[in-house]
Parts: sequence; structure tokens; C-alpha cells
Amino acid sequence: MLSRLATLARAARSAAGAAPSSFSASAQPASATAINGFNGAAGAGGASGFAAMGVASTALLGLASVAYADEAEHGLHSAQYPWPHEGMFDSYDHTSIRRGHQVYQQVCAACHSLNLVAYRNLVGVAYTPDEVKCLAEEIEVTDGPDDTGEMFERPGKLSDKLPAPYANEEGARYANNGAYPPDLSLITKARHDGQNYVFSLLLGYREPPAGVSVREGLHYNPYFPGGAIAMPKMLVDGGVEYDDGTPATETQMAKDVTTFLAWAAEPESDDRKLMGAKFLFAMSLVAVQAVYYKRWMWSPIKARKLVVNAVH
Repeated sequence: MLSRLATLARAARSAAGAAPSSFSASAQPASATAINGFNGAAGAGGASGFAAMGVASTALLGLASVAYADEAEHGLHSAQYPWPHEGMFDSYDHTSIRRGHQVYQQVCAACHSLNLVAYRNLVGVAYTPDEVKCLAEEIEVTDGPDDTGEMFERPGKLSDKLPAPYANEEGARYANNGAYPPDLSLITKARHDGQNYVFSLLLGYREPPAGVSVREGLHYNPYFPGGAIAMPKMLVDGGVEYDDGTPATETQMAKDVTTFLAWAAEPESDDRKLMGAKFLFAMSLVAVQAVYYKRWMWSPIKARKLVVNAVH
């Protein structure tokens, strides 16, 4: 209670001391009052400007943090590359598909499967029939049963699918420290911005920036969701020797294997585009005939003259 009374007393003394100064302020000239009012308004405007700048800075920092969090969760957004087969009337680069198959066979096939692609799909696309038969015969396929009910091994043939590196998912995880290498048959369709993502991922390995730690067994790649990927960097200059003598640079191999995987996900793309081009050509002929027939049918009616006999 005593402390409250002391507080009230100090407040009263302060009010009493402020009264003369307020009286003297009221006695100032009008010009001084106007100047003080102008300065006060300017000060208020400056304060509101600083407040607006503070709000804008906070919003920008918030957006930056959200963008950083989204990048960390979904991976760095890949650049847009001009793939030569993306146009409406553009076809795949079949020499690039052949080189991409060589990269897949010599680099990727050790861990990743391609379960939806058979050897016969390569005929006329990247290899001749004899070349594909030789490729198929290099593998051994378990077939059967035979007349005795036993399974047997035979050389591969055109109808066989490309061999998988592991018998099942459990074996794949055991061999890769718990990570499961995905099947690549539809990888360019299953990932956002598929071809650009795959290309950027293959070339995106780098040292982690300051403040970013990657646990043992993982590798830093900003294009992979989370930034840490179990697959190590696989493409190096000269890692593959191309049949056509093309220099096997890291970028060239990434471009070729991405083209091959894009074809594997949509092998009928060229045929569909060709069918669409034929359809558009046929419809253009039909449109020309329809316009000519319409003008021919309506020309007598549009060209006739009506004569009105006003007398009769």
C-alpha cells in the first residue's frame, strides 16, 4: 500500500511540474507552433517510412526462408534445356540413343534396372537386328521347365527384357546400404521436369557449402530432394568409349543417357508424331475440298439476280 501511495505522489508532482511548461508552450507564437507541427509531421512520416521498410524487409526474409526450405525439401529447380526431340515435329536423335544405351549398359546397369524395355525395342532405333541379337546372346536367362521339370539356362533372345542387377528389392537394399536404386524405365516421367531433372542431377555433384553437413555414405547434390543422395558421382570424362568416336565428356554422357531414358519412357513418341503429321496433312486436304465444295454449291445462289416487275 505504501509503495502505491508513493507512486501516486510522484505522478502528482510530475503533473504539477509539467503545467507551467505547457502554459508557456501555449503562449508561443503561431509561426513557432506551425513549425513544430511540420517537424512533428515529418518525423511521423519518416517513422512510417522506416516501418514500411521494416515490414518489406521482413517479408523478403520470410519469402527467402520459404524458398530455401522448399529448395531443401524438393531440391534445387533444374534449368530448362532445349532438347532436340521436344518439338511437335521433332524426332529423337537415334545416334544419341545408341550412345546413351552404351552409358546405361556400362555405368548405370550395375545398380539400376530397366524392366519395361526388351531387346527387340532397340531394333531399328539404336541397333540393327544382328547387333541386338549379339547383345541379347551375351546374357544367360533362366527358362523352363524342360521335359524333366527342371529349369535351365539359355542365351538371351530378342523377346527378353534387359537384365536386372538384383533379384529383388531386399537384395538391392542390402547391396546399397539400405538405399533402393529405382527402376529407370519411366524415370523421366516419374520425376518433376523429368529430363532436365535427370540431366541436372547427373552433373550436380559438388562439395557441400559451409554449414551443410552430409552424413557418411551420402553425397551432396542440390538437385536431389534433401540435398543428400546415396548414389555417388558416376560420370567422369572418358568413362565410356563410344563406338562412333564421340568424345565421352561428362556432359556428353549425361546428355546421351538422358535422351536414352526419355526414349525408354516413351518409345512410341516418334511414331505418334509421324501419325499426327499424316493426320494433319489429310485434314488439310479435306478442308480444302470442303471449302471448294461449299463455294461450288453456293455460287449459283449467290450469283443469281432477282428482277422485280413493278408494273405487274
